[in-house]
Amino acid sequence: MAFSIFVIAAIGYFTYAAVQGDYGTFRRIQVEAQAQKLEAELAALQAEREVIENRTRRMSTDYLDLDLLDEQARKVLGLARGDEIIIR
Repeated sequence: MAFSIFVIAAIGYFTYAAVQGDYGTFRRIQVEAQAQKLEAELAALQAEREVIENRTRRMSTDYLDLDLLDEQARKVLGLARGDEIIIR
């Protein structure tokens, strides 16, 4: 009788641990969801980095984009020509 209770208790414990323990099914699903979220965030950050690298390259001395330089100078300094209308 005691052995049967022990076996049932052990089966119950291991079943609980397999489902809700630190390495259980629920934790695995949680980790996979977090991994997908972080992969999406990584992709967004990589895209943003590519945009910044492109703009940096366009403002380098090897490849100077005068329109971009003019835009950035106006934005930073807050300047405009006399014949321009500023819309904010």
